[in-house]
Amino acid sequence: MQERNTLQKRIVHEALIEMACHPTADDVVVKVQSKYPSISRATVYRILNKLADSGEALRIRINNGADHFDHMTFPHYHVHCNNCGRVADVKMPVESLVDLLKDTSGYKIFGYSLQFDGMCPECVKVEEERGA
Repeated sequence: MQERNTLQKRIVHEALIEMACHPTADDVVVKVQSKYPSISRATVYRILNKLADSGEALRIRINNGADHFDHMTFPHYHVHCNNCGRVADVKMPVESLVDLLKDTSGYKIFGYSLQFDGMCPECVKVEEERGA
């Protein structure tokens, strides 16, 4: 049984890496089941949660939305499109924010979550074309 679990974990992790678009668990289920229909939705969810818990993937908690997952596990920020739900990486230094907070609050920081909300370039273009 351990071998099967390892194979399924590899399949789910590889799908997450191939997608590279911060997919939801449902998105990963669709990708995995397109090649391996015998892998259940529950199995994909369980494996994604284990990958996130072990640090092999990042869980991106979206305010009022489904969690997304990221195969890149180094500290970085994300932006969420309020229109289409897409999630993307934000390129900015992470350390400066932690240092600033440490300097002003006196707290010892163990971790944090920061989400930017906005509209992705594709949705902006559609709105501009509509004249909104």
